[in-house]
Amino acid sequence: MVIDMILLETTNLTKTYGTKTVVNDISLKIQAGQLVAFLGPNGAGKSTTIGMLTGLIQPSSGKITMGTATPNQAAYRQQSGVVFQDSRLDRQLTVKENLEIRSQMYTKTDPAWFDHLVDQFDLTPILNQAYGTLSGGQRRRVDIARALLNHPHLLFLDEPTTGRQTIWTAIASLRAQSQLTVILTTHYLEETEQADFVYVIDQGTIIAANTVGQLKQQYAGHQLIVRTHAPQQVQIAATQANLPAQIDGDTVRVQVSHPQAAITLLTTIQPQLIDFEFRTADMNTIFVALTGKEIR
Repeated sequence: MVIDMILLETTNLTKTYGTKTVVNDISLKIQAGQLVAFLGPNGAGKSTTIGMLTGLIQPSSGKITMGTATPNQAAYRQQSGVVFQDSRLDRQLTVKENLEIRSQMYTKTDPAWFDHLVDQFDLTPILNQAYGTLSGGQRRRVDIARALLNHPHLLFLDEPTTGRQTIWTAIASLRAQSQLTVILTTHYLEETEQADFVYVIDQGTIIAANTVGQLKQQYAGHQLIVRTHAPQQVQIAATQANLPAQIDGDTVRVQVSHPQAAITLLTTIQPQLIDFEFRTADMNTIFVALTGKEIR
């Protein structure tokens, strides 16, 4: 992997529609060769950010550069590929026809690379099948192969919700072979666990940015989830024990640094206790710690 080389950078990137700010002052530094995740709920501004990074949406303000190139330049587009939530391929044409037509749109394509992608994404059995007859997972594999036809340095994946196992196996292989950089937008927490770097986005703003390990260390202790008929009393008991606690209906979520702290609190609140769950630190507890809510 290439170390300490910035492939893509944004400065104060903002997008507004009338009085509504969808993306608010986002600055990114994407290292070459990394898998970078944009994690956030639906409506957080992830897809709008991707739209600006790919040149399909014009920023209201801010700057985007890949080396010396900007999204409106051919040099930028030649270095990047993008897979959107909705496919852009022709449902009536076969997989092979779709890929060949897209390949002809680029100035430089390599037949050997075309064959490699077909093999990498296991497309041989469906090459002569109409794209519209494929399953969701099969279509997504074709979509990603299409995005990689120009052998880009950077691949954008916007919510790859189906066929994930085959996709990630293929992408891991490509990253190892060619130092491919991947930017992923997702609300699937398990996908961020394998990322090299994570930007947590909520309401159009970056609320945290770090490696998964550092985010866990900084934001996610263990979590005690208490179901109770007296949430206010439980929150007070947790606060008195110096444990951050947030109320959500009849549930109180308590951040604890050690299982023993959870046991001590449970003993204290036993008269108010209906049920409880103890969770070890993961990306969901990070998101709850940052926003006070679970990701949806």
